[in-house]
Amino acid sequence: MTNLTITVYGNDIEKALRDLKRVVQRDGILKEIKKRRFHEKPSVKKKRKQAEAERRRRKALRFKRPPRD
Repeated sequence: MTNLTITVYGNDIEKALRDLKRVVQRDGILKEIKKRRFHEKPSVKKKRKQAEAERRRRKALRFKRPPRD
């Protein structure tokens, strides 16, 4: 697990909270916590991983550059 450090400047707690939320979202910590909340059967886990891989493939195709002529 990485060490998260958010520094508060000038008593600006709201900005520090926004920064913390952004870091947690980017690192996928909330997603991991939600995933581990309940036991996941191996078959469900396999299906979820396949769906995630398919989503990543489709996203990669969307952002792929067209070939140059």
